[in-house]
Amino acid sequence: MPQKIALPPDVKTVMFLNVPFACLDVAGAAALIAARPPGAPFAYVVTPNAANLTRINELKDPVFIEIYENAWLHTMDGAVPRALARQLFGLDIPRTPGSDLTEALFEHHIKPDDAITIIGGSDEMLERLKARYHLTNVAMWVPPMGFIDKPDEVERCVRFVLDHPARYLFFVTGSPRSEYVTRLVWQRGTAVGTGLCVGNSLNFLTGLSTRAPLIYRRLGVEWLHRLVTDPKIQVKRIFVDSLPVLLAAAKARLNPAAYGMATPDKTAP
Repeated sequence: MPQKIALPPDVKTVMFLNVPFACLDVAGAAALIAARPPGAPFAYVVTPNAANLTRINELKDPVFIEIYENAWLHTMDGAVPRALARQLFGLDIPRTPGSDLTEALFEHHIKPDDAITIIGGSDEMLERLKARYHLTNVAMWVPPMGFIDKPDEVERCVRFVLDHPARYLFFVTGSPRSEYVTRLVWQRGTAVGTGLCVGNSLNFLTGLSTRAPLIYRRLGVEWLHRLVTDPKIQVKRIFVDSLPVLLAAAKARLNPAAYGMATPDKTAP
Protein backbone atom coordinates (compact mmCIF):
# COMPACT_ATOMS: atom_id res chain seq x y z
CA MET A 1 0.00 0.00 0.00
CA PRO A 2 1.50 3.41 -0.94
CA GLN A 3 2.02 6.05 1.71
CA LYS A 4 -0.57 8.81 1.89
CA ILE A 5 0.77 12.18 0.78
CA ALA A 6 0.31 14.87 3.42
CA LEU A 7 -1.01 18.37 2.82
CA PRO A 8 1.43 21.27 3.30
CA PRO A 9 1.62 22.16 7.02
CA ASP A 10 0.16 25.62 6.43
CA VAL A 11 -3.13 24.22 5.13
CA LYS A 12 -5.61 24.20 8.02
CA THR A 13 -8.12 21.35 8.19
CA VAL A 14 -11.29 21.01 10.25
CA MET A 15 -12.88 17.67 11.14
CA PHE A 16 -16.58 17.42 10.40
CA LEU A 17 -18.46 14.11 10.21
CA ASN A 18 -15.24 12.10 10.00
CA VAL A 19 -13.81 14.14 7.13
CA PRO A 20 -10.83 16.53 7.45
CA PHE A 21 -12.04 19.46 5.36
CA ALA A 22 -9.41 21.87 4.09
CA CYS A 23 -10.11 25.50 4.94
CA LEU A 24 -9.49 26.65 1.39
CA ASP A 25 -11.72 28.58 -0.95
CA VAL A 26 -11.92 27.73 -4.65
CA ALA A 27 -8.94 29.87 -5.64
CA GLY A 28 -6.80 28.53 -2.80
CA ALA A 29 -7.59 24.89 -3.52
CA ALA A 30 -6.94 25.33 -7.25
CA ALA A 31 -3.61 27.02 -6.56
CA LEU A 32 -2.59 24.24 -4.18
CA ILE A 33 -3.35 21.57 -6.78
CA ALA A 34 -1.56 23.49 -9.53
CA ALA A 35 1.51 23.88 -7.32
CA ARG A 36 2.17 20.14 -7.51
CA PRO A 37 4.87 19.65 -10.16
CA PRO A 38 4.53 17.37 -13.20
CA GLY A 39 5.46 13.82 -12.30
CA ALA A 40 4.54 14.17 -8.63
CA PRO A 41 3.36 10.91 -7.03
CA PHE A 42 -0.35 10.34 -7.47
CA ALA A 43 -2.59 12.04 -4.94
CA TYR A 44 -6.30 12.64 -5.22
CA VAL A 45 -8.95 15.19 -4.32
CA VAL A 46 -12.48 14.49 -3.09
CA THR A 47 -15.27 17.06 -2.80
CA PRO A 48 -17.75 15.67 -0.24
CA ASN A 49 -21.42 16.54 -0.51
CA ALA A 50 -24.37 15.37 1.61
CA ALA A 51 -24.61 12.00 -0.17
CA ASN A 52 -20.90 11.31 0.33
CA LEU A 53 -21.11 12.16 4.02
CA THR A 54 -24.14 9.91 4.34
CA ARG A 55 -22.24 7.05 2.71
CA ILE A 56 -19.44 7.46 5.24
CA ASN A 57 -21.42 8.08 8.43
CA GLU A 58 -24.75 6.30 7.95
CA LEU A 59 -24.12 3.58 5.36
CA LYS A 60 -20.58 3.11 6.73
CA ASP A 61 -19.30 1.87 3.37
CA PRO A 62 -15.86 0.48 4.35
CA VAL A 63 -14.32 1.01 0.91
CA PHE A 64 -15.59 4.57 0.70
CA ILE A 65 -14.30 5.29 4.20
CA GLU A 66 -10.88 3.97 3.17
CA ILE A 67 -10.95 6.18 0.08
CA TYR A 68 -11.57 9.26 2.16
CA GLU A 69 -8.92 8.33 4.70
CA ASN A 70 -6.29 8.19 1.95
CA ALA A 71 -7.40 11.28 -0.01
CA TRP A 72 -4.89 14.10 -0.17
CA LEU A 73 -7.37 16.98 -0.19
CA HIS A 74 -11.01 17.20 0.93
CA THR A 75 -13.04 20.27 -0.01
CA MET A 76 -16.59 21.09 1.04
CA ASP A 77 -18.99 20.72 -1.88
CA GLY A 78 -22.39 20.61 -0.15
CA ALA A 79 -24.23 23.74 0.94
CA VAL A 80 -26.38 21.82 3.44
CA PRO A 81 -23.41 20.11 5.18
CA ARG A 82 -21.63 23.46 5.33
CA ALA A 83 -24.67 25.03 6.99
CA LEU A 84 -24.91 22.14 9.46
CA ALA A 85 -21.23 22.51 10.35
CA ARG A 86 -21.72 26.20 11.05
CA GLN A 87 -25.07 26.10 12.84
CA LEU A 88 -24.54 23.00 14.98
CA PHE A 89 -20.80 23.15 15.61
CA GLY A 90 -19.65 26.71 14.95
CA LEU A 91 -17.33 25.52 12.17
CA ASP A 92 -16.68 27.90 9.30
CA ILE A 93 -15.62 25.65 6.41
CA PRO A 94 -15.27 27.39 3.05
CA ARG A 95 -17.46 25.96 0.32
CA THR A 96 -15.41 24.71 -2.63
CA PRO A 97 -17.63 22.70 -4.99
CA GLY A 98 -15.97 20.30 -7.40
CA SER A 99 -17.48 22.09 -10.41
CA ASP A 100 -16.10 25.45 -9.29
CA LEU A 101 -12.72 23.91 -8.55
CA THR A 102 -12.57 22.31 -11.99
CA GLU A 103 -13.47 25.59 -13.67
CA ALA A 104 -10.81 27.47 -11.69
CA LEU A 105 -8.14 24.98 -12.73
CA PHE A 106 -8.98 25.24 -16.42
CA GLU A 107 -9.45 29.00 -16.39
CA HIS A 108 -6.37 29.95 -14.36
CA HIS A 109 -3.86 27.12 -14.12
CA ILE A 110 -4.03 24.39 -16.76
CA LYS A 111 -1.88 25.18 -19.78
CA PRO A 112 -2.69 23.96 -23.31
CA ASP A 113 0.16 21.44 -23.31
CA ASP A 114 -0.42 20.06 -19.80
CA ALA A 115 -1.03 16.31 -19.83
CA ILE A 116 -4.63 15.52 -18.87
CA THR A 117 -6.31 12.14 -18.49
CA ILE A 118 -10.09 11.80 -18.21
CA ILE A 119 -12.09 8.74 -17.14
CA GLY A 120 -15.69 9.20 -18.21
CA GLY A 121 -17.41 11.82 -20.32
CA SER A 122 -18.15 11.74 -24.04
CA ASP A 123 -16.52 12.52 -27.37
CA GLU A 124 -18.49 15.76 -27.65
CA MET A 125 -17.40 16.83 -24.19
CA LEU A 126 -13.78 16.17 -25.09
CA GLU A 127 -13.95 18.12 -28.34
CA ARG A 128 -15.59 21.08 -26.64
CA LEU A 129 -13.03 21.04 -23.83
CA LYS A 130 -10.11 20.91 -26.25
CA ALA A 131 -11.53 23.69 -28.38
CA ARG A 132 -12.31 26.00 -25.46
CA TYR A 133 -8.91 25.67 -23.79
CA HIS A 134 -6.77 24.81 -26.82
CA LEU A 135 -5.67 21.57 -25.21
CA THR A 136 -3.13 19.47 -27.07
CA ASN A 137 -2.37 16.59 -24.69
CA VAL A 138 -5.59 14.94 -23.51
CA ALA A 139 -6.34 11.23 -23.21
CA MET A 140 -9.85 9.99 -22.41
CA TRP A 141 -11.39 6.60 -21.68
CA VAL A 142 -15.16 6.20 -21.45
CA PRO A 143 -16.17 2.96 -19.72
CA PRO A 144 -19.53 1.35 -20.57
CA MET A 145 -22.63 1.69 -18.43
CA GLY A 146 -22.51 -0.59 -15.41
CA PHE A 147 -18.73 -0.92 -15.69
CA ILE A 148 -18.17 -0.73 -11.94
CA ASP A 149 -19.70 -4.21 -11.52
CA LYS A 150 -17.39 -5.72 -14.15
CA PRO A 151 -13.85 -6.24 -12.86
CA ASP A 152 -12.34 -6.36 -16.33
CA GLU A 153 -13.87 -2.99 -17.24
CA VAL A 154 -12.67 -1.45 -13.99
CA GLU A 155 -9.20 -2.77 -14.72
CA ARG A 156 -9.31 -1.17 -18.17
CA CYS A 157 -9.92 2.18 -16.49
CA VAL A 158 -7.01 1.71 -14.11
CA ARG A 159 -4.74 0.49 -16.89
CA PHE A 160 -5.63 3.48 -19.04
CA VAL A 161 -4.61 5.86 -16.27
CA LEU A 162 -1.33 4.07 -15.72
CA ASP A 163 -0.61 3.99 -19.45
CA HIS A 164 -1.34 7.72 -19.85
CA PRO A 165 0.63 9.58 -17.17
CA ALA A 166 -0.77 13.06 -16.65
CA ARG A 167 -0.47 16.10 -14.45
CA TYR A 168 -4.23 16.34 -14.00
CA LEU A 169 -6.65 13.39 -13.95
CA PHE A 170 -10.40 13.90 -13.93
CA PHE A 171 -12.62 11.03 -12.80
CA VAL A 172 -16.15 11.92 -13.95
CA THR A 173 -18.10 8.66 -13.92
CA GLY A 174 -20.21 9.73 -10.94
CA SER A 175 -19.94 8.95 -7.24
CA PRO A 176 -19.07 6.45 -5.84
CA ARG A 177 -17.80 4.94 -9.11
CA SER A 178 -15.14 7.60 -9.64
CA GLU A 179 -13.85 7.20 -6.11
CA TYR A 180 -13.67 3.40 -6.41
CA VAL A 181 -11.56 3.63 -9.58
CA THR A 182 -9.36 6.33 -8.03
CA ARG A 183 -8.70 4.07 -5.06
CA LEU A 184 -7.40 1.29 -7.30
CA VAL A 185 -5.17 3.71 -9.21
CA TRP A 186 -3.72 4.97 -5.93
CA GLN A 187 -3.17 1.45 -4.62
CA ARG A 188 -0.98 0.56 -7.60
CA GLY A 189 1.57 3.04 -6.31
CA THR A 190 2.99 3.90 -9.74
CA ALA A 191 0.64 6.60 -11.04
CA VAL A 192 1.54 10.28 -11.09
CA GLY A 193 -0.36 13.55 -11.00
CA THR A 194 -3.41 14.80 -9.14
CA GLY A 195 -6.73 13.01 -9.50
CA LEU A 196 -10.00 14.83 -9.00
CA CYS A 197 -13.33 13.11 -8.37
CA VAL A 198 -15.57 15.91 -9.60
CA GLY A 199 -18.82 14.42 -10.86
CA ASN A 200 -20.48 16.28 -13.72
CA SER A 201 -18.05 19.19 -13.69
CA LEU A 202 -16.67 18.76 -17.21
CA ASN A 203 -20.18 18.62 -18.67
CA PHE A 204 -21.01 21.85 -16.85
CA LEU A 205 -17.79 23.43 -18.07
CA THR A 206 -18.46 22.55 -21.69
CA GLY A 207 -22.15 23.45 -21.66
CA LEU A 208 -23.44 19.90 -22.09
CA SER A 209 -25.19 20.18 -18.73
CA THR A 210 -26.60 23.33 -17.17
CA ARG A 211 -25.89 24.32 -13.59
CA ALA A 212 -28.41 26.06 -11.42
CA PRO A 213 -28.60 29.84 -11.88
CA LEU A 214 -26.12 31.80 -9.79
CA ILE A 215 -28.77 32.98 -7.35
CA TYR A 216 -29.53 29.36 -6.39
CA ARG A 217 -25.84 28.67 -5.86
CA ARG A 218 -25.33 31.76 -3.75
CA LEU A 219 -28.30 30.84 -1.57
CA GLY A 220 -27.05 27.26 -1.20
CA VAL A 221 -30.16 25.71 -2.77
CA GLU A 222 -28.71 24.31 -5.97
CA TRP A 223 -30.34 21.03 -4.94
CA LEU A 224 -33.76 22.68 -5.21
CA HIS A 225 -33.13 23.68 -8.81
CA ARG A 226 -32.04 20.13 -9.65
CA LEU A 227 -35.14 18.72 -7.96
CA VAL A 228 -37.48 20.99 -9.93
CA THR A 229 -35.80 20.44 -13.29
CA ASP A 230 -35.14 16.69 -13.01
CA PRO A 231 -37.41 15.22 -10.31
CA LYS A 232 -37.28 11.59 -11.48
CA ILE A 233 -33.56 11.30 -10.76
CA GLN A 234 -33.17 13.91 -8.05
CA VAL A 235 -35.89 12.66 -5.66
CA LYS A 236 -33.81 9.61 -4.77
CA ARG A 237 -30.52 11.53 -4.70
CA ILE A 238 -31.89 14.17 -2.38
CA PHE A 239 -34.32 12.32 -0.11
CA VAL A 240 -32.67 8.88 0.03
CA ASP A 241 -28.96 9.41 -0.68
CA SER A 242 -28.47 12.86 0.90
CA LEU A 243 -31.13 13.62 3.51
CA PRO A 244 -29.70 11.20 6.13
CA VAL A 245 -26.81 13.65 6.57
CA LEU A 246 -29.19 15.48 8.91
CA LEU A 247 -29.35 12.38 11.10
CA ALA A 248 -25.57 12.04 11.04
CA ALA A 249 -25.17 15.65 12.13
CA ALA A 250 -27.69 15.20 14.95
CA LYS A 251 -25.84 12.13 16.20
CA ALA A 252 -22.54 14.00 15.98
CA ARG A 253 -23.98 16.81 18.06
CA LEU A 254 -24.73 14.29 20.82
CA ASN A 255 -21.46 12.39 20.48
CA PRO A 256 -18.91 14.47 18.55
CA ALA A 257 -15.95 12.24 19.42
CA ALA A 258 -17.54 9.35 17.52
CA TYR A 259 -17.40 11.51 14.39
CA GLY A 260 -13.82 12.64 14.83
CA MET A 261 -14.87 16.03 16.15
CA ALA A 262 -14.23 18.23 19.13
CA THR A 263 -16.99 19.32 21.50
CA PRO A 264 -19.28 21.81 19.71
CA ASP A 265 -18.72 25.51 20.21
CA LYS A 266 -21.07 26.51 23.03
CA THR A 267 -21.96 29.67 21.12
CA ALA A 268 -23.47 27.61 18.31
CA PRO A 269 -27.28 27.27 18.52
